[in-house]
Amino acid sequence: MFRAFFITLSESKFLRGIAERSRAGQRVSARFVAGLTLPDVVVATKALNAAGMKVTMDRLGESVGNADQARAAAGDYMKLLDAIQQEKLDANVSVKLTGIGFDVDKPLTQKLVEDMTARAASIDSFVRVDMEGSPYTQLTLDLVHAVHARPESKGAVGTVIQSYLYRSEKDVQELCAKGIRIRLCKGAYKEPASVAFQAKSDVDANYVKLMKIMLKSGVFHGIATHDEAMIDATIRFARDEKIDASKFEFQMLYGIRRDLQEKLVKEGWGVRVYVPFGQEWYPYFMRRLAERPANALFVFKNFFRR
Repeated sequence: MFRAFFITLSESKFLRGIAERSRAGQRVSARFVAGLTLPDVVVATKALNAAGMKVTMDRLGESVGNADQARAAAGDYMKLLDAIQQEKLDANVSVKLTGIGFDVDKPLTQKLVEDMTARAASIDSFVRVDMEGSPYTQLTLDLVHAVHARPESKGAVGTVIQSYLYRSEKDVQELCAKGIRIRLCKGAYKEPASVAFQAKSDVDANYVKLMKIMLKSGVFHGIATHDEAMIDATIRFARDEKIDASKFEFQMLYGIRRDLQEKLVKEGWGVRVYVPFGQEWYPYFMRRLAERPANALFVFKNFFRR
């Protein structure tokens, strides 16, 4: 019920408008969002790099309405890649297809991803194509497979798999067979029982199953979780199978479990932090509240703080 409540709030355009114009809303969201502008995310990335962590940078934004908006959004990602090169950041970028026109013009969106990936490959960086709700799953995977097959991509494109979907084991096997890098997460959208596990225990069991397939594949993957049970299972499996820490990384969200991020770095595990920024932060912020009650408690404690 808690998760469904905040996911419902994330879809409210009325509340979104109020929150994104509110100074109080921007203040409490700062825990999970690096800022509103590109310089803000560069500052946050430098700080994380200095602490021994890599970064995935993401420009927040929901579905765009026309081709010009799609090109403008993709242009912002090109600026991020320029900043990675110019500032010598240990970072890559993550993009949602609907944020660069997937609902408007799918061939245009694929061309934009191809251009971004070629640029990333030229500076030894990477583009992660994020996963959205289940209606987009196959369409997203089709695009990623197509972009990965292009010589210009040089393996600089990957995607995300959600362990709550029944189909994910087959998807993981197909991606690994082609050497495509995966970020494994549990999933943050409200999905019906027809396509997704509903019980946390089932989602967790599938997560561990998929993690083992990925780590054994020899492809460099990201294990994205703040769940210490999932992290411990990954570490145990890596040690049992003698998989070196350099062969994969843990991925976590900006502002969440910073203590755990630092602990893993000290223990010699690779950690990458997903750092979002931008004006359209509200849907992302509400989905973070849906994931953990502790996140909502933090917000409520700090909302009226000066």
